[in-house]
Amino acid sequence: MHVNKSGQTDENKHQVGGSKAGTCCSRSPADWGSGGSAMREARLCFSALLIATSLKTLTASDFRLAGDYVLGGLFSLHAETVGKSPFIRAEVPRCQTFNLKVVGYSFLQAMRFAVEEINNSSTLLPGVSLGYEMVDVCYHTNVVHPLLYFLANNHSRVQLQESYTCYQPRVLAVVGPDSSPGAVTMANVLSLFLIPQITYTATTESLRNPKHFPVAFRTIPSTEQMIKAMLLLLKHFHWNWVIVLFGDDDYGQENLKLLRFWATGVCIAFQESIPVPRGSQMLSLEQQAKVQDIINMLHQSTAKVVLVLTLDLMLPFFFQEAVRQKVTDLVWIGTEAWATDPSLHSITNISRLGTFLGVAVREVPIPGFSTFRAKAPSNQTGGAGTWASDQGTCNQVCDRCFSAAKQREKELSDSGERTDFNVYSAVYVFAHALHRLLRCGSTGCHKRTVYPWQLLPEVRQVDFSLLNNKIRFDENGDPPNSFAIVQWRWDQDSHLFKKIAYYSTMHQKLFLKFLYIQVPVSICSNQCIPGQRKKPTGLHPCCFECVDCEAGTYFNESDHYNCQPCPVTHWSNARSQTCHPKVVTYLAWHDHRAVVLLIVSLLGLLTTLATLLTFAFHLRTPMVKSAGGGMCLLMLAALVICFLNILAYVGIPTEFKCVWRQTVSSFCFTLCISCIVIRSLQIVCIFRLMAKLPKAYNYWTKYKGPYIFMAVVLALKTVTLMINFLISSPAPVELPLEDNPAILVLDCKKTPAFLQMLDTALDMSLSVLCFCFAYLGKEFPKNYNEAKYITLWTTSYFTSWAILFVAITLYPGVLVPFFSALFSVVNLFGIVIGYFGPKCYIIFFHPERNTSAYFQTDIQTYTMRRK
Repeated sequence: MHVNKSGQTDENKHQVGGSKAGTCCSRSPADWGSGGSAMREARLCFSALLIATSLKTLTASDFRLAGDYVLGGLFSLHAETVGKSPFIRAEVPRCQTFNLKVVGYSFLQAMRFAVEEINNSSTLLPGVSLGYEMVDVCYHTNVVHPLLYFLANNHSRVQLQESYTCYQPRVLAVVGPDSSPGAVTMANVLSLFLIPQITYTATTESLRNPKHFPVAFRTIPSTEQMIKAMLLLLKHFHWNWVIVLFGDDDYGQENLKLLRFWATGVCIAFQESIPVPRGSQMLSLEQQAKVQDIINMLHQSTAKVVLVLTLDLMLPFFFQEAVRQKVTDLVWIGTEAWATDPSLHSITNISRLGTFLGVAVREVPIPGFSTFRAKAPSNQTGGAGTWASDQGTCNQVCDRCFSAAKQREKELSDSGERTDFNVYSAVYVFAHALHRLLRCGSTGCHKRTVYPWQLLPEVRQVDFSLLNNKIRFDENGDPPNSFAIVQWRWDQDSHLFKKIAYYSTMHQKLFLKFLYIQVPVSICSNQCIPGQRKKPTGLHPCCFECVDCEAGTYFNESDHYNCQPCPVTHWSNARSQTCHPKVVTYLAWHDHRAVVLLIVSLLGLLTTLATLLTFAFHLRTPMVKSAGGGMCLLMLAALVICFLNILAYVGIPTEFKCVWRQTVSSFCFTLCISCIVIRSLQIVCIFRLMAKLPKAYNYWTKYKGPYIFMAVVLALKTVTLMINFLISSPAPVELPLEDNPAILVLDCKKTPAFLQMLDTALDMSLSVLCFCFAYLGKEFPKNYNEAKYITLWTTSYFTSWAILFVAITLYPGVLVPFFSALFSVVNLFGIVIGYFGPKCYIIFFHPERNTSAYFQTDIQTYTMRRK
């Protein structure tokens, strides 16, 4: 009978879907959701209608224990293969018709053991007894029924009320269930009632949302941490070419999604879903063909590592078929759902498939638990979970549980108490939360009515040590626990699952101990040697060819697919990982080539100075006058400057030296050539133009033709130099060498080809004019016949240009400024020796020819011969 708000009693309020019950408290819980009561009532109504029959009160069983505060436990004592429910009517499944799941019974015993320890403790909850209601959920086939059973009150009814602040369900908190889909289903409804829930094997990421599931906690790390541990294992052994097999359900899809999200540097050779068998039946013909296709792909693939992201119930059929089809030498990496499953470990000849590794919960031995698990239940001798009810209810019958567990006790013990500790610690979490809530002391606790929503904040704040393990929850309800990497062993009587590494969720690192096999290779392509880049060969980034980085480039770890170019001031050989600074070189003063060049230049300078002094001293003699008189002094002064200009080619190039080389030297050289052209033209005018075109010759002499011609030539030269200077300002630059990348030549900036041709064209034109005028005067009087000397000089000039072009082409580097300077010296020597040499010879060795009478006699002889 229930009390309504007005204080009246109404027995009809017991029925599901009845009127709203009255409240007994003056306030609502702080953690209560903000959704409307109408929505909550609708969801509860829908769930409650699934109950087709009332739940009768049962006699005591191994699944039930009375106590001051009762905890609910959800375990899989029987297991139906995941898939669509085979039931077409809303009825409670008969779990005992399914396959027995012995490990589920071990988990149930862990909860019983924890409750008995706490009830016998004098420090934790003194004077308070814990009870339990444990239900067989048949993996996740039977989830809704026990959920409503836990929500129901002692009259086996789920009441619809306006506020559940003072509603007392059958249990204060829930441990389980053991599957991710079942845990999510439970959390959806338990969150409406704010009943704390701790699951011990559900790793799904969906529960990591305190806004949607404020009551969900777990004692096992999340799926994301499990996938990270797997990937760190792959990275440690350099396995980047893997096969992925996954279950075609929520668990498999979530694992596959997270794997693809976090798997950087890992390539999937292929991925396939493992078919789901129906119950204990064999695979259908279509499913067998699918398994056969997968196994054929395993045989053909070059990948040697297989990630199996699925629940345990899908695997017996697959592994048995793989053994029959003689699959060998693979590395199988499993999720926590089957990594330590003793049933799979005991499959006949499964060791032939290769090496089995798995991500598992860390093993924490529970003192006394093995003895407790093997001890017969107190209320019966033959089994567990039998009671007087004549119909199947949510507390399923499990007559064979104890006998099967006793037969496989050694196998269970050798597997390690891993998930058992998760269940064990979950019970202790509720006990510590209740201890705080009841303000327990050393002598006792303040017993009172406790509602689930009051216990919830205490669960969130628990922080204690249990068997040297820290027990607490983060903001997402996850524990600080770590995963272990286990290897399956068949060569020892104990430790079927040997821990070879552990993964720290806090440090996100894998600490490996030892792998008891020779590590296989599972890569699509061998790693490139240092200094090689990867050239993709297909769609997978793990499949590639290795290509050497070319000279002048280097390999950088930041980009495995491209070689980075070295800076201009650095160099590298082929297949380099770094660039080296280039050696800057120039025509130094101590270079033997520079020494030779300076000696020759000094000789030329001294010769030119001596010639200048000679011509200055004999300026008024016929020989000097016939050579050009004062114009010869101008030519010799320009030659002196040109010889001094050779100094600009030696030593460290500076902007001043570059300007001097490009402007002053070129200008002075053109001045010399123009003077020779004028001298040659004057001789032609005297002996030919004066006789045939006397007026033209008069204009030439009257209007200072030689100086006008020189001014025009020098003006053109000046314009050319200015254009060259504006477009390509002379400055020192570091020029690379094609045949020696380790060297940079410090030299003046190269003049663009068209500007160099423009500058050279003027000198070439003047040289051609010299040659032509000299050829025209080959029959002139001996003292005026300079054809052979000018021809010698022009030939030297053209030849040196050709040699310079070839030398610069074949011998780059510091030889370029050396040959350029040598070219200038040769040309200057050609002028000094070819033009001034014969005249000095006459002045010094035949002074009798350097007289007016001799010159007159020479002209008369030429005139008589012409007649």
